[in-house]
Amino acid sequence: MKVEPYLFFDGRCEEALEFYRTALGAEVTGLMRFKDNPEPVSDGAGMGCGDASAPPPGDKILHAAFRIGETTLMASDGMNGGKPVFQGVSLSLSPNDAAEAGRLFAALADGGQVQMPLAPTFFSHAFGMVADRFGVPWMVVCNPAA
Repeated sequence: MKVEPYLFFDGRCEEALEFYRTALGAEVTGLMRFKDNPEPVSDGAGMGCGDASAPPPGDKILHAAFRIGETTLMASDGMNGGKPVFQGVSLSLSPNDAAEAGRLFAALADGGQVQMPLAPTFFSHAFGMVADRFGVPWMVVCNPAA
């Protein structure tokens, strides 16, 4: 069994996928738009994204799967409300060297908010925390075994 994060970008999913492609080398492995649904939803019920009276526009992303390194994540535009909220969880990247940690951290910080600058710690050559431009919290921790 695997646990795979599912991120709801509330209307900014396509932008997020492109950002992760550029910043982290993400590879989109699957993508379905609302207009591709063979049984369109007449209202927002059942979308798992809150109470909405109508589904998002057809060009918005119903479901996407993408890989960063060895991990698969899933994503959606949800109900397209424009204000994604990510609380109580962080995604963690574990590069093998401090230089790569620095590159990844800087890429995620572009347009985002540094919460703890990348620096050496007692447990890693480089550790930092940042919320990217979509509000997704990330921890970058250089693999201690490297």
